[in-house]
Amino acid sequence: MALQGLNIWTRVILTDASRAAMFRAALQSHCFKCRHGAKRFLLSEDVVKLQEFQQKKLSHEMSQSKDYYFDIVNQKLEKNEIILKTELKILLHLCQSAEDVIVARNVIKRYHEKNPITAFGEFKFGPLFMRLCYELGLGELAAETIKDPALKGFFSDTTSFNIAIDMLFDKQLYESGLEVVGEMKKQGVPLIKDTFMLVFAICYKLNTSRSYHICLTLLEEGQTKGNIIPRRAYCFAIALALKQNDIERAQIFYSHIMSTGTRLCQNLRVLILAVKGSMNEAIYVLKTAKISETPVLVRKPEFSREVVNVLRSKSAGGVWEERVEQVLTQLEKAGQITEMTLDDLLCYTPSRKRIPLEIPDKERQIKQRTRKSLQSGLLLE
Repeated sequence: MALQGLNIWTRVILTDASRAAMFRAALQSHCFKCRHGAKRFLLSEDVVKLQEFQQKKLSHEMSQSKDYYFDIVNQKLEKNEIILKTELKILLHLCQSAEDVIVARNVIKRYHEKNPITAFGEFKFGPLFMRLCYELGLGELAAETIKDPALKGFFSDTTSFNIAIDMLFDKQLYESGLEVVGEMKKQGVPLIKDTFMLVFAICYKLNTSRSYHICLTLLEEGQTKGNIIPRRAYCFAIALALKQNDIERAQIFYSHIMSTGTRLCQNLRVLILAVKGSMNEAIYVLKTAKISETPVLVRKPEFSREVVNVLRSKSAGGVWEERVEQVLTQLEKAGQITEMTLDDLLCYTPSRKRIPLEIPDKERQIKQRTRKSLQSGLLLE
């Protein structure tokens, strides 16, 4: 007998050995990680969680009948019936095309219409929908959906907006990215570290007086409110300030970075000094980074050829030209000059955060007993 509704859907058990084997192979395949050509650009996998989403998606695709579920959903839409949370969740994991996502968006509208208020602790569908759009490369559709007045409050979390902005950045739709940020502020969704990084990256790419003003305004607003501005956001702001010939602000932004030992920060420092004309300081930075004999496992500081070429041009024909050429020749021989541009150094996908190893229960018990013994001894003293 055919099922009467989505509320009595049951999970189909994989009894076919070949299907089960194919499922396991797909989970282990490296190609699975880059399905549909989806990629991250500025956000890490810890935020986007694309692989986790794809694993769940593949699991649903292997165990559910997509056409059957979509037919049931369309029937419920026509009959103006309530869409349940479980039904919507399964549907979003079965979408395989832009057409499917449009159907899912209509279902989301029906769901939100009947469930306009999301209680604390309730499952948030916003990030799930955005991950689906990310996988299928539907940045424009994601932006259109998140700005839809009919769905106000549905995307109440910062993660949804950040993933949408990252998609638009990847597609070079920078103005659309700023519109999403505007919608985010209009809905009162708080900006977090990743948001500042994404917005400043967009402003850097646009490189206009307007985008620079937006960057400065948001930076001042964030600092006033006590928001944490991450190092990478400051790096984008510095690069934009230099493009706008605002050396003074670039220096101020750089002074806010707590740890400047990264390759990107060192390149920005040399670039600031070069543009400023502080040749002696720039040479000092390069000489300090120069390593003639280094163990293989130690990573040498590297400088972008684009950055050192600015230093060359600024010192050409002056008293510092010879010393600049000398230190750059030494760095070249040491393999410490890279062909990566400043843009390459700025726009990268960060790696996942390392998860600390869990202490085995037995070892944890021993440590707890040791701690208690020490505390008892201290009390006796």
